[in-house]
Formats: sequence, C-alpha cells, structure tokens
Amino acid sequence: MIRIFLAAMLLAIAVPVVGAQEWGTLKGRVVWAGGDAPAVEKVKVDKDQDHCLSKGDIASEKYVVNSKNKGVRWVFVWLVDPKDAKAKIPVHPSLAEPSQKEVVIDQPCCKFEPHVLGLREGQILVAKNSSPVPHNVNLVSVGKNPSKNEIVPPGRAVKVEGWVAAVPPTLVKCDIHPWMMGYVRVFSHPYFAVTDEDGNFEMKNAPAGSWNLVVWQEETGWVTGDRKGVPVTIAAGENKLLSIDLKPAK
Repeated sequence: MIRIFLAAMLLAIAVPVVGAQEWGTLKGRVVWAGGDAPAVEKVKVDKDQDHCLSKGDIASEKYVVNSKNKGVRWVFVWLVDPKDAKAKIPVHPSLAEPSQKEVVIDQPCCKFEPHVLGLREGQILVAKNSSPVPHNVNLVSVGKNPSKNEIVPPGRAVKVEGWVAAVPPTLVKCDIHPWMMGYVRVFSHPYFAVTDEDGNFEMKNAPAGSWNLVVWQEETGWVTGDRKGVPVTIAAGENKLLSIDLKPAK
C-alpha cells in the first residue's frame, strides 16, 4: 500500500499541469497610412478666450498624428474572444481588480484631458474642472451607461458611477464650450489601451492564446476588421511588435 501511495505521489509531481493559463505582453503601434500627416487644425474659440487661449491655440484632436514618425494618438485597442465578443477573457490574478477605483477626466484649459479614456466595469468617472471658468459635463451614452448633463463650477468635480461594458462609446461634451469633445469606452476586462503620442500601446499579463484585437478611432471608426477585430496570437512572455495601419475616414 505504501509503495502504491509513493508511486502515485511521484507520478503527480512528474506530470505537468495541463491547460494552465500562460501570460504574455502584447505591444503594438498604430501608424497613419493616409499619406502625409494631416495638418493641425485650430478649433474656433469664441467663449472665455482670455482663459481658453492663455496657453495658445487649441488644436482639433479628431486626428492627432506625430509628424516625425506618423504614430496616431488617442486610438482605442482591446481584446475580444474571436468566437464571441461578449465572452469572458481570462484575467491575470494581479489584474483581477482595477488599480484605482476612480478615473479622472479634467478640463484645465478648455479641452478634455485626457481626450479619450477607458474604464473597467465598476470604476467611477470623476469629471473635474480645474480651470477658473465654469464648464459642464454632458455625457451622451447609448444603452445602459449613464447619460448626464451637469454644470461643474471652477475647482469642483462630478462623480459618475454605474458603468458597464458596451460596444458604443460615450461621447463627452461641454455645451458651454462647444469645441470641447472626448470619448469614454467601458470594458469588462483590463486588456485595453489607448495609444500614446507615438502611436504605441501595451497590454501586460495578457492571456496567451488566440484572440481578436479591435481597433477604433473616433474619426475613422473601426480601423481594421470592423467591430470583430483582427486575429492576434499572444505567446507567453514578450511578443513581436504589431503594426496597425490607420487610414483617414472616407
């Protein structure tokens, strides 16, 4: 009996765990593929000019393209299951909960900062006004996510809860300063990112396996593969840098 028990123990130690989830880092870059980088457009500022223009002209952020390397900023990228976009994706234990409960969008000088942002379900959006002039936050959502239109006095903030994962983004506006516009997207997992000033994005501790990568930019819309995304394979550890072309809206 003892020999049988010891043999079983040794076998259990020798056989690796089948199907254990592995994790990798996905990196990529969204690159402008529409010829020369688009010229920077100035928005028309016709309210509170002394403050709003105190740091210079305000540029439109419909397309923000780095003239040196053609990287595109403010592009959303996220993972979905290739068979069912609503299916749950394995989440690394270190990412089981968001690192912060509240995510801030500010209005320091008559534009939203950041211009776009992602939330996980359960996080709270804090809309601040750190400028000396009044703003309002007008959230326009489709479906179950909150829509809200509220004045935010100087130095104050509004907290908005009740966010759930959704395909449509929430539009963020300021009706006092109509050139101000931004977007919020909400996800059920942590595997989403917004591109930086060089067009780069990174997702750490992403589940190894076959997934689809969805890419969305406010002016172009679905960048490649429509809302289903394009196939990506994530291996354990570091992965080859992805390059994604973004063309102007037709």
